[in-house]
Amino acid sequence: MTTLKIQTIETAPEKSKSLLEDSKKAYGMIPGLHGVLATSPQLLKAYQDLHQLFTETSFNNDELTVVWQTINVEHACHYCVPAHTGIAKMMKVDDTIINALRDETPLADAKLEALRTMTLSLTRNRGNVSQEDLEAFYAAGYGEQQVLEIILGLSQKVISNYTNHIANTPVDEAFQKFAWSKK
Repeated sequence: MTTLKIQTIETAPEKSKSLLEDSKKAYGMIPGLHGVLATSPQLLKAYQDLHQLFTETSFNNDELTVVWQTINVEHACHYCVPAHTGIAKMMKVDDTIINALRDETPLADAKLEALRTMTLSLTRNRGNVSQEDLEAFYAAGYGEQQVLEIILGLSQKVISNYTNHIANTPVDEAFQKFAWSKK
């Protein structure tokens, strides 16, 4: 088991202090992931910027959750799945969507299932998707913009999922009730 240091505002490198203060203002605490990322001010800033940019895409709250959780579950991130379960609940995402994503079962909504399928394909195949995958995604009502926006979300999740694997980041108290492990 590996671990990395979880920084605080007091222990973080100077360039990370204001970024951690921003996290504390936004979340009422400093998420453990942010504390780990703070060892590299550039990585923490990149993560925060990617998060903000992804939330500004064409995706609604359900769709943001589908992309985030599909990647989190595929990467078996012990930290991000519970965190994004709590976030999804705060975003008023329906529990049937949340549970299907956590349980890796198909989504009842065909368009959301197409988004989940494309996200899985991009993640598993490292971006090497087939023309048939794209056509099925487009037939569900999405377009080229949304393919690229999934890649943006995937970029954010690679930072967090990989960091949490290396750091073995403890799940924040607020999200412990949503603990999860890959089946």
